[in-house]
Amino acid sequence: VQLQASGGGLVQAGGSLRLSCAASGRSLRNYVMGWFRQAPGKEREFAAAISRGGGGTYYADSVKGRFTISRDNAKNTVYLQMSSLKPEDTAVYYCAADRWLDVSGGPHLVSDYDYWGQGTLVTVSS
Repeated sequence: VQLQASGGGLVQAGGSLRLSCAASGRSLRNYVMGWFRQAPGKEREFAAAISRGGGGTYYADSVKGRFTISRDNAKNTVYLQMSSLKPEDTAVYYCAADRWLDVSGGPHLVSDYDYWGQGTLVTVSS
């Protein structure tokens, strides 16, 4: 499966952005989907994930209450709605997918995901 992330850009603190991750090659309905981010000089970290049917969502503490992950399996697309953005949210955001991940164990690890998009840059100015 090929993933294409988009929607990044420059936004002021307190603003909002919506990222999209469009898939091609296979239907996403059987995949757990995640969003990760990587700030300059830091390791890639988990931001959010969503179960195959969309009934389960998971968030890092740093984004809980501000970010919302959703999916539209008919459009083969996953979204990350980001609100109340802070300068510390500045990073390259990556979407990821995995066919076999058991979310009950926690979908937080980079190593759990087999497929990755190319990343989209989000810059939050103060």
